[in-house]
Amino acid sequence: MKFLLTAGGITNRSIRAALVELLGKPIAESTALVIPTAAYYFREGPSIAYRLISGKAKGPMCELGWKSIGVLELTALTSIDKENWIPQVQEVDALLVGGGDPMYLCEWMRQSGFADLLPSLRPETVYVGLSAGSMAVTPHFGETYNRRDTANYRALGLVDFAIGPHLDHPSMPDNSMAEYAKWAKGVAAPTYAIDDDTAIKVVDGNVEVISEGHWKLFPR
Repeated sequence: MKFLLTAGGITNRSIRAALVELLGKPIAESTALVIPTAAYYFREGPSIAYRLISGKAKGPMCELGWKSIGVLELTALTSIDKENWIPQVQEVDALLVGGGDPMYLCEWMRQSGFADLLPSLRPETVYVGLSAGSMAVTPHFGETYNRRDTANYRALGLVDFAIGPHLDHPSMPDNSMAEYAKWAKGVAAPTYAIDDDTAIKVVDGNVEVISEGHWKLFPR
């Protein structure tokens, strides 16, 4: 599996070009499933999920011109026969994992069986994360995230670095470079602080930063 981990979605030409490169074909010839689960942790979650699915979110994901796109809701999977959803995950070209709360997302990834399935997917499958969707596949969230105690929390660890998203976002004062420098000290892994115009591409363990904005790597 390949990864394109973003803070804000497919926000510029460079990130879009990286997505096409990972897919190995045009977006118009590629299939995808969108996963809005992380949004439901928040009070406004249904609205966030709707904007993601309908292509009206600030972070472009679903509106890129996919050949086909479906919705995979992790909270429903425990009540569905595995034969009815696992083949779809195995067959699509891309998994579009939306933002929200990363711990809530991780828990439903595990409870649903989705997390166990990820490592066995085809090498050409592209996991596209947006904010919490990107953080879920990292090993750690630091000592606190969203004012919650996350010091001992372990995420999926499918990549070997952590991500601090929305760097210097005007509406998120806790996401300043100075704050992320402090945050990174509590993470037992290298940490990338990335803004909404930056993505991290991972193929066979090789990491490349794609950016038209700004970012910084805090070594372990």
